[in-house]
Amino acid sequence: MIRRDDGTFGWSSSRPQSIGKVRSFYGQVGVLVRAYTYIRAIGREGLRDVAEKAVLAANYVAARLKDRYPMPFPPPYAHEFITVPDFPGSSVSDIDIAKRLIDYGIHPPTMSFPIHHCLMIEPTETESPATLDHFVEAMLAIADEIENDPKVVRTAPHTTPVRRLDEVTASRKPNVRWRR
Repeated sequence: MIRRDDGTFGWSSSRPQSIGKVRSFYGQVGVLVRAYTYIRAIGREGLRDVAEKAVLAANYVAARLKDRYPMPFPPPYAHEFITVPDFPGSSVSDIDIAKRLIDYGIHPPTMSFPIHHCLMIEPTETESPATLDHFVEAMLAIADEIENDPKVVRTAPHTTPVRRLDEVTASRKPNVRWRR
């Protein structure tokens, strides 16, 4: 903001050290500013380092899961990989596996994107080897559960205050009131 000679205020367009004007049609500006700030803070070498770590993490997790979960695309993977849970005769879906991950204390990954009935696994560069191993062990335990007692997975989550929601009704008629 600048104060003009006539006493009014306005925007200064001469700011060579700024990121420029921010407009709503650029999308979620806060996300863009955070990403820009992160990139500037870690620099060129830091950005290369975090990218390499994310790629390494994705390939490590994929290599550990490949014998139990089919991968529709061959390695090497970028910072993410896709698995299509396929357990014939179990009638367990990607949503069931995602809900079961909650019982293991893991936030579920993106589901059904970019292909139908898949899980998109995206370990970040900040995940420790212990966290990656915890995720892998949970996924392998879920695969065992699907083979031995699929009902445990189909009825998950079991450790949350609210059990399985009706996904369609929740999407079409969301109840956004807080209740104790």
